[in-house]
Amino acid sequence: MSNLIQAAREQVFALTQAAYEKAAAEGVLPGGVEVKATVEIPKDSKNGDYASSFAMAGAKAMHMAPRAIAQAVAERLDLAGSYFERCEIAGPGFLNFFLGSKWYGDVLCDIEAEGMSYGQSGEGKGRKVMVEFVSANPTGPMHMGNARGGVLGDSLANVLKRAGFETWKEFYVNDAGNQIHKFAESIHARYMQLLLGEEGFPFPESGYHGDDIKELAQGFYEKYGDSYRDAPEEKWLADMSAYGLEVNIPKMKADLSRYKIEYDQWFFESELHESGYVAETVEMLAQRGWTYEKDGALWLNTSKLLREKYLRDGKTEEQVDKLDLKDDVLRRANGFYTYFAADIAYHRNKLNKRGFDLAVNIWGADHHGHVARLQAALDGLGLDGSHRLVVVLMQLVNLLQDGKPVRMSKRSGKAIALHDLLDEVSVDAARYFFNSRASTSPVDFDLDLAVREDSENPVYYVQYAHARICSLVARLAGEGEAVPAAASVDAALFASEEERALIKELAQLPEEIHFAVRDYDPSHINRYLLALAGDFHRFYNACYIRGEAHEVLSARLKLADTVRLVIANCLDLIGVSAPEKM
Repeated sequence: MSNLIQAAREQVFALTQAAYEKAAAEGVLPGGVEVKATVEIPKDSKNGDYASSFAMAGAKAMHMAPRAIAQAVAERLDLAGSYFERCEIAGPGFLNFFLGSKWYGDVLCDIEAEGMSYGQSGEGKGRKVMVEFVSANPTGPMHMGNARGGVLGDSLANVLKRAGFETWKEFYVNDAGNQIHKFAESIHARYMQLLLGEEGFPFPESGYHGDDIKELAQGFYEKYGDSYRDAPEEKWLADMSAYGLEVNIPKMKADLSRYKIEYDQWFFESELHESGYVAETVEMLAQRGWTYEKDGALWLNTSKLLREKYLRDGKTEEQVDKLDLKDDVLRRANGFYTYFAADIAYHRNKLNKRGFDLAVNIWGADHHGHVARLQAALDGLGLDGSHRLVVVLMQLVNLLQDGKPVRMSKRSGKAIALHDLLDEVSVDAARYFFNSRASTSPVDFDLDLAVREDSENPVYYVQYAHARICSLVARLAGEGEAVPAAASVDAALFASEEERALIKELAQLPEEIHFAVRDYDPSHINRYLLALAGDFHRFYNACYIRGEAHEVLSARLKLADTVRLVIANCLDLIGVSAPEKM
């Protein structure tokens, strides 16, 4: 579990502390002073690779000028066997450390040892985390928001796994409730119109108007003929909703599989109702005193739960009083449970019954108001929803072509479905573009750019770097030059600015995975890939490989091949292929 950026930072702390203690023992500096210094990475490597504020941080306690402290520490630094070749004093007393060849060589050795698992860490400590994403209503085809949520959730789960979490990917199928009732009514209306003509049977105003509903009605008619013309409502509601789901859900699975997304489980809302789990969950909230009855319905005292949550989170009474807090219906007067009741039960199932330590949901930004309410309800069940439920809110996708917004499919005249998009652009381009920005930012998906085969297209730019290295390795193998083991490379040969910048970028991956986990933002990996590919292209153009002396050729070939491995590693994290030829 290599992180040589952090290892070098820790070494700076240790080296400066040892030098200070030596100076104190000699009476040059006051002893017994606890210095809380920082170690930063300067933006310009001319100012060192790491800069310690030790001298400034200790000046007040030591009653000495920072430069004098820095001088005393610098003179007693023992850099033998360390990652650093020298230390210089700069400005008011910064101690600037410059990396030596040992560090650059160790980066290549560690990546070689860890291979495709490079960047892994124990940050997750084996905690179980469920990432639930897409979870689109099964009443119609998936669209752009689902496409973005799909790659965001899938990539985030991959990143969490690399960071040491035990991950689980889940799709929650809303196969119960009002939208399924409306779904069945819509199919029934189109079915009856096939029998009686469009003028002969009214279509419900709130029904689903898409052509996909007409196709389902046609399929149902072809299977059952007119046998449902006079069927009682209870029967056609049940059978038509079941038929529609039997057709739609496999289509959703096929679209997502084409998009390189496979789930550990498809969880059905109906199971929660049929097993009595929703009723049991609502009863638990009632027993804990969080519900009341009004107008024949059972209500959750959401406003009280939220008030307590916000006060715990640090808001003042005055701030909370200004919020427009409302309560929620859990069970309607007709005895049916609401979607919110089922959602609470589902998350209780995640955190309590199945024992996930953390539940991460990818939701559209329009669900913003639902987040705190659900967390508070779980708090009311004693499940610490405020900390164990994390919701990543995702902004919209703007589809562009010829510089103009595209909202409708030219072929069907409807909102563009995921399968339509994947007919236009590659899966790799779709996954890369949808994961290119943090979830808090809208994504402008440029259809023209996504199909371009040049350096302006970021996914092509990154994949081309990988293919370029594969071609280089193959060409040199044909000339008898094999990629050497990292331990046999003389890292002192990496003397140019381009070589050292490239190795530093390679060392950055564990940090980027940490940031992606911290922010629940896998787009860190996309940005890292662009930076790494850019550093590689600069290195490749500045540092010749073929025709150089054997030792130099071998060292640079190893460096290039290490870049190839790390690019493939990161592309795999975001579900994009790493082609060997382009």
